[in-house]
Amino acid sequence: MLTALTGAYGDRADAVTVAGRTASYEEILGAARAVAADLSGTHPPAFAVTATASLETVAAVVGGLLAGIPCVPLPPDAGPAERGHILRDSAARLIEVDFARRSTATPTPAPTSVVRGSDDPALILYTSGTTGAPKGVVLSTAAITADLDALAEAWQWSAADTLVHGLPLFHVHGLVLGVLGALRTGSRLVHTGRPTPEAYAAAGGSLYFGVPTVWSRIAADPHAAAALSGARLLVSGSAALPAPIFRDLERLSGHRIVERYGMTETLITVSGRAGGRLSPGTVGTPLPGISTRIAAEDGAEIGELQLTGPTLFSGYLGRPEATAAAYTEDGWFRTGDIAAVDDSDGVHRIVGRASTDMIKSGGYRIGAGEIENALLDHPRVTEAAVVGVPDPDLGQRIVAFVVAQQVTGTELTDFVAAHLSVHKRPREVRFVAAIPRNAMGKPQKRLLLSEDGKPRP
Repeated sequence: MLTALTGAYGDRADAVTVAGRTASYEEILGAARAVAADLSGTHPPAFAVTATASLETVAAVVGGLLAGIPCVPLPPDAGPAERGHILRDSAARLIEVDFARRSTATPTPAPTSVVRGSDDPALILYTSGTTGAPKGVVLSTAAITADLDALAEAWQWSAADTLVHGLPLFHVHGLVLGVLGALRTGSRLVHTGRPTPEAYAAAGGSLYFGVPTVWSRIAADPHAAAALSGARLLVSGSAALPAPIFRDLERLSGHRIVERYGMTETLITVSGRAGGRLSPGTVGTPLPGISTRIAAEDGAEIGELQLTGPTLFSGYLGRPEATAAAYTEDGWFRTGDIAAVDDSDGVHRIVGRASTDMIKSGGYRIGAGEIENALLDHPRVTEAAVVGVPDPDLGQRIVAFVVAQQVTGTELTDFVAAHLSVHKRPREVRFVAAIPRNAMGKPQKRLLLSEDGKPRP
C-alpha cells in the first residue's frame, strides 16, 4: 500500500517532515521495520501507540502495516478513563517507539496461520457517538487503498506535490489521508506540528489539508492566506466549511477551496474535484466506486445520506449488533447525515446530522446547516449553531446559539428571514462566548442542551 516505501519514487532526504523533524523514506522504513520485528515476535491481536504529531507515530503505523498487526492510535490528550477503555476494548499492547532505532532486514514473517490479507484489519480508530463509550472502527488495507487511489484521481494528487497539514494523527483526516496518502502517492509531506496560519504560510506546499477552524484562522490572517496563492489545491473536511470563510479564502488566496465528505466508518466518499465546479456549502460528487442515495420522506428534498462502496469499514470491533444496525436491510450504510443532491449534476450538500440538525417545525423539515450559513453571512456573527428544541405548538422550535458583537437577537432573526424562507427563522437567539467543538472543529451541539433537549440556562 505504501508505494513510496517500495522505492517507486526513489529516496528523498526530506520525504517526511513532522513538527520540524525530517526523515527520508529509507529512515522511515528502517524505523518501521524495527517496530514490525518487535510486533512479529509476540504478535498481539493489536497494538496501540500514543499518536503524537511525531515521526514515531509514522514509524509505528507503518510498522504495524509491515507486520500485519492493526494499529490503534491513541489521542495524546485522552484522559485515563478513555485511554483505559480503548486499551481494554481493543486488547491492544501499548508500545513505545524509538525512531533512532533502525532495522535493515525485513521482519521475520509471521506464521502462515496469521498472515494478513488486504481485507484484514489495518487500523482500529476509535470514534465517539452521541451516547456510550467510543467504538473501535476497523479499517482494512483494501478500504484504505481504494480511498487513497480515488482521492488521488479526484484531486490530481501525485508525487509532484508537497502536502502540508497540521492535523491530529489519530483521525482519518490527519493519519489516513495526511500520512498514508502521502506515502501512497509519493508526495512530500510537511506536518506543521500545530496548524497555525504562520506555519501553513511558511510551508511552501502545493496541496493543503485543513478543518474549518484552521481555514477560519487563515482567512482572518490576510498575509497567511495570500501566501497560499501559489498552492495547487486547498482541501477542507471533517466539518462543514462556513460559506463566508469559503468566500474570504477565495478573495485572499485566489482559491476556491475543495470540500469533501466522509466518516471514520466510510473514509472519504464524496468530494469536489480539482479543476471542477466548486461552490460554498457543497461537497462534490461520489468518488469512483461509491454509490449514494437520499432516504427522504415523500415530497422532501432532504433526507439521510446512505451509501455503499469499497471504502467502508469492516465493522465495529466486537460489536456485531452495532455493526448490523449501521446498515439498512438492503445493505446500505446509514451515515446519519442529512443531505440533498442537485438533480442537474449530482453535487451533494450536507445539511447536518439527523439526530441534531434535522428540525421538524410547524410541519416543515428544516436543515440546521442552512440557517447556520445564513447567520454566518451576518458581518457581526463569528460562530453559529442551530438546534431544534421541543415546542408544544410547533413540534420543534428553532433556537440559534451565536457568538456575535453589537447585534440583537431580533436583528439576526430578521436577517435570516430576509435570506431564507420565513419559517426557517430562529424563534430564539442565545448569545454565547463560544460554540463547543471537538478536536476536529465539529460543533458539539448536545453540550448546549440539557437532558430534556432544551437550551441550558
